[in-house]
Amino acid sequence: MKQTFTRLGLVSGLMMATALPVLAQDDPVAAAQANIDAYSGIPEFTAPGEPFDARACMEGKSILTVPASSAIPFVKTIADHKDALAESLGFEHAQWENQGNPTQWIQGIEYAGNNGFDLVSLLAGADPRFFEPQVKAAQEKGVKVVTSHLTGLELDAPAGVDANTAIDYKQAGKLMADWTIAQTGAKTNALIIVSNEALSTDSLTDGLTEAFAKCPDCAYEIVNVPIVDWATRIQPTVQGKLQANPDINYVIPIYDSMSTFVTPAIAISGKRDSVKVATFNGTPFVLDLIREGTVEMDIGENLDWIAHAMLDAEMRLLCGMEPIVDSKVPLRVFSADNIDEVGNPAEASKGYGDAYVPGYRALWMLDE
Repeated sequence: MKQTFTRLGLVSGLMMATALPVLAQDDPVAAAQANIDAYSGIPEFTAPGEPFDARACMEGKSILTVPASSAIPFVKTIADHKDALAESLGFEHAQWENQGNPTQWIQGIEYAGNNGFDLVSLLAGADPRFFEPQVKAAQEKGVKVVTSHLTGLELDAPAGVDANTAIDYKQAGKLMADWTIAQTGAKTNALIIVSNEALSTDSLTDGLTEAFAKCPDCAYEIVNVPIVDWATRIQPTVQGKLQANPDINYVIPIYDSMSTFVTPAIAISGKRDSVKVATFNGTPFVLDLIREGTVEMDIGENLDWIAHAMLDAEMRLLCGMEPIVDSKVPLRVFSADNIDEVGNPAEASKGYGDAYVPGYRALWMLDE
């Protein structure tokens, strides 16, 4: 899909078409920069629910996390941090290693049902729409099935799951677009790389398109590359698009692990000076690419904070509490201006402050 927006004059009766004056609040560059500024500082911790004794209520319980793909560093890091947190709380947490194939997700669901797990967490893209019968079969064996870091706040949970803990993906999409609008003086011409099979893509794309709709002289093209094809299709796709459209000034891979294949394509095309990368997730190796200069901006999520938030929601469900929909995981814009705050090399939990650590300890009653 390719969209180009132009401002239209108004015609009424015998009046000539005239350009409307742009009000200050309608200035796309000022509006975009204001949104970026609002997400550029250290985020605050907001408790997603009431305190509970996590260690006591989770005794003897177990959780299996099925990542979208264990090959995606962002997702793998979250799952690893969940491992560490569960160990500190004294209950079993395991990962179902996979390469992003729905058949492998189904195998994980079946494994959980056959091996006494209390809950399956479908993390960051493992989509239950692909295997509703297997979800129902696991639930009939007493396994709760939840989705985590899968949908935006405005989307309903996928049918059939016991709970869904969401992220503000739509705002992340707006921030990616707004960054490019502010940097180009509202003259963005973007190539956007998405993966449509991930439910989060819907919200991210909605945020991007809504932001670009307010930029009359911006243009974009959206190209879908399925997760399983990232390693083979992203680089040639980007190279081909850059060759076909020399006016492209931004590539927006909506998940930053795609950058592994985007940045070589830009370099090989000889476009490093003219084509920049704006992306989302805050995966440490991509934050290091900002320092290196091959990625310009990454909207970060603290991966350790995500692990805390997703595990918090899952424990609450197993402990008979109300399910958490809004995880309260914050976003932060990282660029050359603040990249030194994430460490060198970048760390998954640096650059966001540490208020969430005592915050969750208090929520889980670990200091009492």
